[in-house]
Amino acid sequence: MSEHRTHHVTTTDGVTIGATVHGDGPPLVFLQGIIGDGDLDWQALVPHLSDRFTCHLPSMRGRGLSGDHPDLRFARQVDDALAYVGSVAGPVGLVGWSGGGAMALAVAARSDAVGAVAPLEPGMLSLADEQEKAALGGAITYMSELAAEGSLAAASRAFAGWPFNDEELSTADAVGYFEAAGRYAPNLLDYLRQLMQEGPTVDDPAVLGAITAPVLVLHGSDTRPFFRTSAQHVADHVPDARIQAIPGAAHASPLTQPDALAEALIGFFAAARQPA
Repeated sequence: MSEHRTHHVTTTDGVTIGATVHGDGPPLVFLQGIIGDGDLDWQALVPHLSDRFTCHLPSMRGRGLSGDHPDLRFARQVDDALAYVGSVAGPVGLVGWSGGGAMALAVAARSDAVGAVAPLEPGMLSLADEQEKAALGGAITYMSELAAEGSLAAASRAFAGWPFNDEELSTADAVGYFEAAGRYAPNLLDYLRQLMQEGPTVDDPAVLGAITAPVLVLHGSDTRPFFRTSAQHVADHVPDARIQAIPGAAHASPLTQPDALAEALIGFFAAARQPA
């Protein structure tokens, strides 16, 4: 990922959203997960795609090349993504991982510029059972404690202990993912606090039902039941949606199985561009 250019857009509340841009071809916009930034989350995947697509890697506000702002609400960040997508000559393919997968769906429900969407492991929090809520709450509490002590990389890893399995944590450790993402731990905590206050958004069947673009919901074959349930919820309510599993993956396939993930994305977006 050494050769790249940058692209910036200013949102309606004055925040600059910045992205690195790689490759050449039809545009794909990649929305990050909530732990890292655009470059960290997609660095292993983009080399498999940049010979076929122009890959845009915007970062959330307060991350990467993007400006900061205290308003980190999900709805606000969806507006940021809409502004970015609107600045790219379309039709645009949209990919999102985890929280970014939910954002990708919310953007697709509101934008005619999105030609196809591939959310990867989007979590629909309204579907979490009591055990899943307790696990997530425990991860957030542990992260908060570590961040208060100044152990930011450990705080980032503590939160990842909820969606990642042990093998994924080891892989992320080996590539320095948490060391790099640790600086975003305070931002992540603020984002999660505002998210919990905001309540369900894209979980709403009416929002999902407004998506007219084809959708491929991706999840790891070995992921947590919560993410499989979320994938099925999306597929049940988006008019043109199907599900595909990434073999041997859990939540973190952009880090652990980028080649298999790239193969799924290439097949989907190539087919989506064919005339009906």
